Amino acid sequence: QSCHGLARERWAMQDVQRQRRLILVIVCVALFLDNMLYMVIVPIMPSYLTMWEAQESNASGANAKAANASWTKAVLGPGYPPENEDIKIGVLFASKAILQLLVNPLSGTFIDRVGYDIPLLIGLTVMFLSTIIFALAENYATLFAARSLQGLGSAFADTSGIAMIADKYTEESERSRALGVALAFISFGSLVAPPYGGVLYQFAGRRVPFLVLASVCLLDCLLLLTVIKPFGNRARENMLVGTPIHRLMIDPYIAVVAGALTTCNIPLAFLEPTIATWMKKNMGASEWEMGVTWLPAFFPHVLGVYLTVKLAAKYPHLQWFYGALGMVIIGASSCTVPACRNFGQLIVPLCGICFGIALVDTALLPTLAFLVDVRHVSVYGSVYAIADISYCVAYALGPIVASQIVHSLGFVQLNLGMGLANMLYAPVLLLLRNVCQMKASHSERNILLEEGPKGLYDTIKMQERKGENQEED
Repeated sequence: QSCHGLARERWAMQDVQRQRRLILVIVCVALFLDNMLYMVIVPIMPSYLTMWEAQESNASGANAKAANASWTKAVLGPGYPPENEDIKIGVLFASKAILQLLVNPLSGTFIDRVGYDIPLLIGLTVMFLSTIIFALAENYATLFAARSLQGLGSAFADTSGIAMIADKYTEESERSRALGVALAFISFGSLVAPPYGGVLYQFAGRRVPFLVLASVCLLDCLLLLTVIKPFGNRARENMLVGTPIHRLMIDPYIAVVAGALTTCNIPLAFLEPTIATWMKKNMGASEWEMGVTWLPAFFPHVLGVYLTVKLAAKYPHLQWFYGALGMVIIGASSCTVPACRNFGQLIVPLCGICFGIALVDTALLPTLAFLVDVRHVSVYGSVYAIADISYCVAYALGPIVASQIVHSLGFVQLNLGMGLANMLYAPVLLLLRNVCQMKASHSERNILLEEGPKGLYDTIKMQERKGENQEED
């Protein structure tokens, strides 16, 4: 019987490991799709601009122009020129992050109440609908609605996905590795989307890139329903009650991490909508050079993720230092961007920015989960909603504010300001240097385990702890 019991435990452990890997795949695909959808529209925008101009000139003449002007005025406000296409495109790109920013406090609380699987399914379903609307869109209003709807889906899918990884991978080294993989998929989605969209648009039409993404999103939904069964028997009585998001926001350590995540992403968010124009004006860049500006930066980003995961496993007490080093690299790289005179030179600081962002994100995202473990309750929806809010602040401001700063102050001043902000924020991460020495609080999960296991996952975790205690003895 003892042998049979050990065999069952071993099989159960393998089953849990297999499920964790499948969950990581589901979440990575969701994050990949979200970032693909965010950037795939870039090479297709000229097609939409041509279509809007044709609608205005041919469809109903003055009435169409008046309707379009009133829509622009309603969205952008009366202070903006009604026919300014750059501003319209900026607001279109920012609308996703703005709605995501507004919904995240609610989605984080919802995730803490119902768990991670149902919100992830909701997010994927909304993203699927958004992608279909993108494919069918014929005017600015429909495109704006699709973009905003994507923000709603992202607020649920991104936050619940990252939180689910933190919940399933409880060991710090495993958690860092799993979150690093997720970050690599985010980067890959953002960088591969423009060439993917451009090629499919050229050979198959502007609807096909969206329909392909919608199909992958639907498959991810079906895999989620198969692996996790979110509407099966749910042991709600065993669910922990998470710390309210407003209390997490005033935690000084979490606030420091959130500030770092916003600051380090500002250079990327502000350069994406402005650098192509600057390249064309100052270095006579060709269309292909502007199209692949960020593509080389994918490799140092993945390298940064890999190095940080390895270093965190060996020296976990230096997570704050990896983040601070990343911010210094971002600051120095941002300051050198305006000094570049050709495409080859420009690749170096852009790679530096993405390498630095990888260091910051990979070091600090697991730190958020650790802070919740030791200072609050081990439920991660709200804390990763705060992380998502931090990103959204940068990407909501970037498409709208960056062009205005360049127009008012200049491209050089924009980069110097962003670089200085990162340099000045880096020493603030010294406040996190003693975080790893904090002792884990007597969390509700520990209490549950001491009372006796109430589910397969807790049973296995209790067996692991018993094994660790025996080894120590």
